[in-house]
Amino acid sequence: MSLFKNMVISAALLGLFAIAGTGMVSLTYKNTARRIAANYRTALLKTLHELIPSDQYDNDMFSDILRVSNLALLGSSKAIDVYRARKAGQPVAAVIESIAPDGYNGNIYLLIAIRYNGQLAGVRVVNHNETPGLGDAIDLSHSNWILSFTGKSLKNLKPENWAVKRDGGSFDQFTGATITPRAVVKAVHNTLIYFSQHRDELFAPLAAEKEPAS
Repeated sequence: MSLFKNMVISAALLGLFAIAGTGMVSLTYKNTARRIAANYRTALLKTLHELIPSDQYDNDMFSDILRVSNLALLGSSKAIDVYRARKAGQPVAAVIESIAPDGYNGNIYLLIAIRYNGQLAGVRVVNHNETPGLGDAIDLSHSNWILSFTGKSLKNLKPENWAVKRDGGSFDQFTGATITPRAVVKAVHNTLIYFSQHRDELFAPLAAEKEPAS
C-alpha cells in the first residue's frame, strides 16, 4: 500500500509541476507577445512619422485604418492595412502596406506613402530576406536607393519609366542584383495604380467606409 501511495504522490507532484510549467510558459508567452506588439507599434509609428511628418496631419493615423486586399496590385489576397492621414478632416495621405512577391529570396514587405494628389511621399522596406551586401540595398539602413521614389507619381513618370535602367526605366539597379530592385519598382508602381483606382474609397469617412473593391 505504501508503494501505491508513493506512486500516487509522485504522479500528483509531476502533475503539479506540469501545470506550473505550463502556466509559466503561457505567462512568458503572453508577456513576450505584448512586448513584441509594443515594439512593433513603436517601430511602425516611427516609420509612419518618417513618411508623413506629424505636423502634416492631426488624426490618429495608427487607428484610422482601412483593411484592403488585391493580389494583382498589392501582392496579397489577404487583408492588409492602409493608414490614413487627415488634417481638419481632409485627406492628406495614405500609407499602404504592400508586398513585392517576386524578390530574389521571397516577399519584400513595404510601406508606401501616397499623398492625396497621387504623389509618393516616400517608400520604406519593413521586412525582407534579400541577399546581404547585394539586394539589401533596398533597405534605407544600407543605402539611399529607396529615397529615389519620393516625389514620383503616375503623372510625372510614364508607364515604361517604372522599371530599372537595365529594362529601359528610370531607376538604378544594383551591381549583381537586378531582381530585387526590379521587384520593388514594380510593387510601388502597382500600388500607385491601386491608389489611383480607389482613392475616394480609401479616404471615405470612418462612418461611411466600406472595403474597396479588389
